[in-house]
Amino acid sequence: MRILIERKPVKVYPDPKRVIARFFFNGEERAVEVVKKVMELSDDEVFGLISPLLQEYSKRHRNITKILTRHCKRVLHSIEAAGFEYDELDKDRKLLMGSYFTHEYSIESAAFFNPSIVEDPDQSDLVDGEKRVIISFRAVGEGHISSVVFRRALIDRNHDITVIPAGNYIDEAEVIKNAVYNKRLFLKKAADSKIDIEVLDEVGNKLQDKFDYATLRKIILDGKALQEDDLHKLEYDKILWLSDTYHEISFSRDTDISDRIIFPISEFERKGIEDARFVKFIRDDGSVVYYATYTAFDGAMIMPKLLQTTNFYDFKISPLHGVGAQNKNLALFPRKINGKYAMMSRIDGCNNYLMYSDKLTVWDNPVKLQSPKFSWEFIQIGNCGSPIETEDGWLVITHGVGPMRRYCLGASLFDLNDPSIEIGRLKEPLVIPNTDEREGYVPNVLYSCGSIIHNGELIIPYGLSDYCSSFAGVKIDILLERLKSSGI
Repeated sequence: MRILIERKPVKVYPDPKRVIARFFFNGEERAVEVVKKVMELSDDEVFGLISPLLQEYSKRHRNITKILTRHCKRVLHSIEAAGFEYDELDKDRKLLMGSYFTHEYSIESAAFFNPSIVEDPDQSDLVDGEKRVIISFRAVGEGHISSVVFRRALIDRNHDITVIPAGNYIDEAEVIKNAVYNKRLFLKKAADSKIDIEVLDEVGNKLQDKFDYATLRKIILDGKALQEDDLHKLEYDKILWLSDTYHEISFSRDTDISDRIIFPISEFERKGIEDARFVKFIRDDGSVVYYATYTAFDGAMIMPKLLQTTNFYDFKISPLHGVGAQNKNLALFPRKINGKYAMMSRIDGCNNYLMYSDKLTVWDNPVKLQSPKFSWEFIQIGNCGSPIETEDGWLVITHGVGPMRRYCLGASLFDLNDPSIEIGRLKEPLVIPNTDEREGYVPNVLYSCGSIIHNGELIIPYGLSDYCSSFAGVKIDILLERLKSSGI
């Protein structure tokens, strides 16, 4: 018999009105032609075009003039190729030029799902029994491109959830490429990414054991300039794209959490940032940092990556290395275990694995932890977010895939000091798609990327058929007792 759960009367839907202004480039030849046409306009014509455009789009974007100016500067090479000097353009012409290299992108137009929930760093001005939380979502727009977006919510003493309405603007972060690279790890990741080994050897011979982005970029551009074959040039580009996967991003302090979007930056994630699993991590000294594992996807290959933040304004991003970081479903434990970082993974696409590491970004020696056991999970089992620490053990919400590729949520319990020991596992699903939840972007799928315990209740945010998101609650003592008595 299945455990009683409570579905919350809250759903978070995609909003096609939430748009960002992105750089648009349709090839060098066409860009040069556009530049020439804009330069042929008189000053009065330029003003007559840009003035109403700014009035209209300033209502949709926080600082549209800054965006258009930035996009104009990105086609500096096209302006010069057309025979003009960027610095000689007046402000209005730069803005108009930038508008032709800008397009709006609706980040949530297709789907809004796979949520993860963590305690908000700000717990001020609450009454007894309340908790403020941050929920991340996978937002999908045109071209099935995924990004990470956020909402703030409040859970009251009765476990009722209020999701704070989103703001009117969306901002992309400033990208800061100031990483210092470890040559051995960088070249190994490049080899794992199927970049030509001869090109890697050539570039590697010119790099020091530690190097920065500017040094790498110069070596890449110099080497690429000597190549005549376009396919060989592409291999040099791939190395530079890989370097873009190490970076920092920073959001303006005047943005609400719902205004911030983590959008694909590098070519290695150009098709999306998928299923971020956020966790509040307690360091050895008691300080708090938030980590998130996610999957970067370029349309053919996936790359597990790690986000790090303390304030949800500034994020450090880096790829994960090692044989244990080869697939989806990586979920970090919220503290070290026996002096080591611990991670769950699903390296073979079917089973749950456990691994330990001295370094957050290097994961080797995965050990199989769970295999599909029951009929509703015969195809695969995986985690639905980071393990949650309880007095009785590590609680892991799982997903199982069964007949008709139906995704259900389950639960397992593992020993606190040795998570390789499985204490119990639900024989029946905890949450299954009901009639109202099985239709959507991908039918018959329930999925979560992280849950939270509040006032004796486990609250599970989950995606409904990859379209929108909702919440379910279950009494934690009832769930733990069932797990301990499961006989697994």
